[in-house]
Amino acid sequence: MHGIVRSILLLVCGAALNHAQPLPLDLAGRPFDPLGDPNLKTVVLLFVRTDCPISNRYAPELKRLFAKYSRPGVSFWLVYPSRDDSAEIIRRHISEYGYPFGALRDPDHALVRIAKARVTPEAAVFASGRRLVYRGRIDDRDVDFGKTRPTSTTHDLDAAIESALAGKTPANATTRAVGCFIADLK
Repeated sequence: MHGIVRSILLLVCGAALNHAQPLPLDLAGRPFDPLGDPNLKTVVLLFVRTDCPISNRYAPELKRLFAKYSRPGVSFWLVYPSRDDSAEIIRRHISEYGYPFGALRDPDHALVRIAKARVTPEAAVFASGRRLVYRGRIDDRDVDFGKTRPTSTTHDLDAAIESALAGKTPANATTRAVGCFIADLK
């Protein structure tokens, strides 16, 4: 009898493992779930690439938002979805642009899928309980690929974070981000 129960448990556990989403990795190569801390009220994921000029142009704005909203209960993460970017390349990128917050590698696109990200830069804001409340552009500076305003007129990510912290849903829960496509999307 114990043999049958053990076989069933192995089958069930094996099936669960096969369907489990791989976690993104911290820069030490360890699996890490940025949405797993129940003490966080808001998590901001910022999808970027080291070789995307549009992503790189947003570094000052991302640092400004971090400075404005950095407090207990709020977490910011750079998410690098490229399979080609090593931890060392990412560390150099973070240093070059002076990012003051953590970074994750997402080569299996676990966070890309959860956030429904398509391009870099693209932001996703999660309220407590892993609830996606915003996905889209940082602001409206980039109108289309190759078409840029001198200055932004709408600050979508700023408004989304403000709404999430107030326990509200942003007025625009989804906006169209303009940027470099994330390769190998399924």
